[in-house]
Amino acid sequence: MVLKNAKIYTMDKSLKIIENGCIEIIGGKIVSVSEGAAEEGIDLNGACVYPGFIDSHTHLGLFTSGVGVEGEDFNEDSDPVTPQLNTVDAIYPLDFSFKDAVSAGVTTAVVSPGSTNTIAGMICAVKTSGVRIEDMLIKNVGMKFSLGENPKMTYLDKESSPVTRMAIAALIREALTKAKRYMRQKSDAKGIEDEPEYDAKSEALIPLLKKQIKAHFHCHRADDIFTALRISKEFDLDCVLIHCTEGYMIAEELKKENAECIVGPLLCDRSKPELANLSEKNPGILSGTGIKTAVCTDHSEVPIQYLPISVGMAIKNGMSFIDGLKGVTCTAAEIAGIFDRVGSIERGKDADITVFEGNPFEIMSSPKLVIIDGRVVYERGKSSGN
Repeated sequence: MVLKNAKIYTMDKSLKIIENGCIEIIGGKIVSVSEGAAEEGIDLNGACVYPGFIDSHTHLGLFTSGVGVEGEDFNEDSDPVTPQLNTVDAIYPLDFSFKDAVSAGVTTAVVSPGSTNTIAGMICAVKTSGVRIEDMLIKNVGMKFSLGENPKMTYLDKESSPVTRMAIAALIREALTKAKRYMRQKSDAKGIEDEPEYDAKSEALIPLLKKQIKAHFHCHRADDIFTALRISKEFDLDCVLIHCTEGYMIAEELKKENAECIVGPLLCDRSKPELANLSEKNPGILSGTGIKTAVCTDHSEVPIQYLPISVGMAIKNGMSFIDGLKGVTCTAAEIAGIFDRVGSIERGKDADITVFEGNPFEIMSSPKLVIIDGRVVYERGKSSGN
């Protein structure tokens, strides 16, 4: 496949924009990006080409569209500490929301367990087109932690710990301390007979302690944000701040910490006390301060097809166009640890591409063409499916 006569936003390290270029794709990979015309290929007639958009925090496929409680698979609220769970085992790729994602130019979603548990399980990054989740999987990218009201309210109803922020932090520390000891015992063992008894929870936390994945902390309030950073320092974790609702109020402090923030949802009401200070200016203030900032929908809190509109809302309220674009392409990929595969248009990357004729973040815009792994999965005016 060759795409020609296109304005290409590469979103590579140089953020190069090619005013009139072409992209060659072979075997699902980008093999060349060049300036100038090509003799043959799909003529885009000057349309703008972007890397496929990335929604860096969702519950996509864990909450079946149009179904009630029986379709909810994202909160295992029988135990407040469940790092052994993996979202791959619950994602339903045939949920209609995957088609909605594709039709909006969203080609990758980071799928996380819910926030009822202090430690909820493994987070994965997946492509938004396919029928079998292991074929759609990019890789496991993080472990989900939750601070604040959600765990408190969940276990208060169950008359079980945790019901305070102190207990939440204590449970997290206990699990991480056990996992460190378990990992050390495995490393010190001279044979199978010396190894510790298998512990599924501690085993699941080893990739986190080895920095193979990141700690994704659900945190809205400033105090919870600082707790996430404090625990991450104590255990030498790579930390990502999810939601970061009051981040704009402490932006200079977050800059000192080289924080990574995934902000959203933006198109929602102040539905709980932690959202009292919700502001659409948050992503613009954070990115303008020099903080690595991505924008998310938190699907299904905001449906995933509204990711571009969410970015548009952030731009309307002070985020620059380029920072908004980075927040759903290269920066989103860097935060998720998948920039080696997606997030930019350059040689060797997966051929995940979305094409718009106008500003992709305006409410009246929709993609002209969406490509995942070198395959056209959406073309405006034509029916599409997974």
